Amino acid sequence: MKLSIIVPILDEAAGLPNFLAALAPLLDQDVELIVVDGGSTDASLDLANASPAKVLQCLPGRARQMNAGAAIASGDVLLFLHADTQLPNDALQRIESALTTSARVWGRFDVTINSTRWTLSVVARLLSWRSRLSGIATGDQAMFVTRAAFVESGGFPDLPIMEDIELSKRLKLLSAPICLCARVLTSGRRWETRGIWCTILLMWRLRWAYWRGADVHLLARDYR
Repeated sequence: MKLSIIVPILDEAAGLPNFLAALAPLLDQDVELIVVDGGSTDASLDLANASPAKVLQCLPGRARQMNAGAAIASGDVLLFLHADTQLPNDALQRIESALTTSARVWGRFDVTINSTRWTLSVVARLLSWRSRLSGIATGDQAMFVTRAAFVESGGFPDLPIMEDIELSKRLKLLSAPICLCARVLTSGRRWETRGIWCTILLMWRLRWAYWRGADVHLLARDYR
């Protein structure tokens, strides 16, 4: 089972060297790394080109970037990873074991938020718990899916926000998700910059509005 890791980036130069270095051991295990730049204005593209990754450029938009990476991926399994998220050391083994010992075709990891604030450890546990109950995965949880299931589901919808939720809904028609207890480590910068409770309330409001059929372009404007 070959794994392709697809990473959408936009102005991630500050953290990109450490991110790419953390993935280096996986590349020694025949893992394919694809970085898709959405028009960075910093040194992100140069840093990606200096790495062993395959590098693409396309118009900005996380869904568009991830679909572009998937289109050239050679792996049997696709893993979509944010540039501020770190995989556990045994991620490859866990994914392969989970997919080969069940009939399920996709899944995600539990999450830990990289922060010294205790409230964010609670937030992380609630995110993982909510995902288990709903069967919905978010981009922060390092979603993985077999290539066949990704193609059958139509890939990520070209939306400016909520593309991960919409893909989860499509994939749930094929199987329930694999919910791995192993944790990815994701940045707490979004919560810390905007305020923890403000961010939680914003995300709940946006999800509620999306569920009710609100225009995703207006939701994306509110998110930014």
